[in-house]
Amino acid sequence: MGRLVMKFGGTSVAGLEEIRNAARHVAREVAAGHQVAVVVSAMAGQTDRLVGLSTEAAPMHDAREYDAIVASGEQVTAGLMAIVLQEQGIPARSWAGWQVPIRTDGVHAAARITAIEADQMRKRMEQGQVAVVTGFQGIGPDQRITTLGRGGSDTSAVAIAAALEAACDIYTDVDGIYTTDPRIVPEAHKMPKISYEEMLELASLGAKVLQTRSVELAMVHGVKLRVRSSFEPADVPENANTGPGTLVCDEEDIVEQQVVSGITYSKDEAQISLRRVRDKPGVSAAIFGPLAEAEISVDMIVQNVSADGETANLTFTLATKDLPRALEVLEGAKEKIGFGELNHATGVAKVSVIGIGMRSHAGVASQMFKALADKGINIQLITTSEIKISVLIDAAYTELAVRVLHSAYELDKT
Repeated sequence: MGRLVMKFGGTSVAGLEEIRNAARHVAREVAAGHQVAVVVSAMAGQTDRLVGLSTEAAPMHDAREYDAIVASGEQVTAGLMAIVLQEQGIPARSWAGWQVPIRTDGVHAAARITAIEADQMRKRMEQGQVAVVTGFQGIGPDQRITTLGRGGSDTSAVAIAAALEAACDIYTDVDGIYTTDPRIVPEAHKMPKISYEEMLELASLGAKVLQTRSVELAMVHGVKLRVRSSFEPADVPENANTGPGTLVCDEEDIVEQQVVSGITYSKDEAQISLRRVRDKPGVSAAIFGPLAEAEISVDMIVQNVSADGETANLTFTLATKDLPRALEVLEGAKEKIGFGELNHATGVAKVSVIGIGMRSHAGVASQMFKALADKGINIQLITTSEIKISVLIDAAYTELAVRVLHSAYELDKT
């Protein structure tokens, strides 16, 4: 049947009973004839506990030792999963990231994968052994353990799938990708398929189901990615056309392309406005250069030139957690930038509509703006791409905006 990588997140391996349940899913795929690699996260809450211990030991700790500590959570899960599979009569062994090896750069706590040398693991899989691999980690150029950052197990799974030329199933606590958050819109429905580009936008704009880097990797390497629930019955029948969960795939593999596929939101937003900025070449670099050096990512950016043509007002958004550091950086660069006033605000939210059908349909933006205006929701900022429109609004109206837009694009009728 081919090779398959199955990734189980923290809630799917929270305890021995959950691990046994996950192993039943693995057994199903082994019985179907697949060569299987399993990528596991740490048990739910374990990484946070290990991070807390590291910080308590020393707030300014050595990043290399931090990686050695937090990577241990996945090793426990991998060993337990291998034991449970063996108990079920399935040949299995655990592989730490450095044993594969999964090679990374040397940026500890935020490493990027550079190569996966999977020959030995592939040979064991061809002999019928399930490979249980620790997610979230690899080995750097200095032969020290590295970690890939929070959510890195998704990236590990997709990268291993690419190296093995395998499909990849991501098991989590939801049964697929929904048109929006079902907690806000009960009429939201699960999508059988979604394009890589749409999923990338959803992941980057607030959807928590998949990590952004994993979707990027899947798109670059053409890895078929399926989001499934580990809590569905292990013997759930396969659908001949789509299978269970949601398939993330090439746009060409989707026959019916909706204009808008999903609505997402993020309340973790803050806004900074610089007033009376000198309007001359190099000013934008003077503003965003120091922010980039401080590893602060900015998102929506709007600039308005004043009537006299000599100054401008510039507004942008960023994650709320980065606001204090950003204000400190900008105040420190005030003389070089040359602005008259610095304002900031929290209590704002970003709401986005996403869909590959936007490329060929006009009027999507006007429909969005009218739907929000009809409910008295004021738009503060707007950004667009080929398949996305995002607006910044008062956070108090977030849920109303999501419901209104979900209905405006008739996603609750699909």
